[in-house]
Amino acid sequence: MHFNNANNPLIAEDTDVAVLSETETPYNLIVWNDDVNTFDWVITTLIEICGHTLEQAEQCALFIHHKGQYAVKKDSFEKLKPQCEAINDRNINATIEMLA
Repeated sequence: MHFNNANNPLIAEDTDVAVLSETETPYNLIVWNDDVNTFDWVITTLIEICGHTLEQAEQCALFIHHKGQYAVKKDSFEKLKPQCEAINDRNINATIEMLA
């Protein structure tokens, strides 16, 4: 897409504008709190599946516990889907939501 901005000298003529495609649209990987899984299991899962550091995983686990859910990762749907499935396979409830 090109814009002709001849009336505005601060904007270059023929400026390219990047448009996000559906595969680039950011999504959140949400992990939900429950009364079954331990902090250690959630922390281990976030480290092994999401690539979090120990500190990141601990902070996420605290947010999940106190807020009821937390967005532990943001990325494209295609990248988050296998991680969401792997978390659910460990009996931890996770969903993917599109950012508003």
